[in-house]
Amino acid sequence: MEIWVNPACSKCRSAVSLLDEAGVDYTVRRYLEEPPTAAELAEVLDRLGLEPWDIARLTEPVSQELGLKTWVREPVSRAEWIEALVANPELIQRPIITADDGTTVVARTPEAVRSVLP
Repeated sequence: MEIWVNPACSKCRSAVSLLDEAGVDYTVRRYLEEPPTAAELAEVLDRLGLEPWDIARLTEPVSQELGLKTWVREPVSRAEWIEALVANPELIQRPIITADDGTTVVARTPEAVRSVLP
């Protein structure tokens, strides 16, 4: 199991605490320090069943600088969105957990975290 976290994020700290309480083995990826590649992010999005605009943090200052709210949200723009998120990982919603069986969730709630526990 892997969890993408920003240690400054309370939702991330809560998710890590729930994983610890459950006693599961997991790897922490500080995705701001070790951003995903475009291929990794595309794979995570496929597992989530979401598009990059679905996990973009549109209130971040860099989002406003890029004008993300006005970007086209169609399959033709998917690669451009992915590249923007990879180049600016603070735009990626967090935490994201990928379980050993491949199940992946944006774990912003305790229920979402529990949904990937064995």
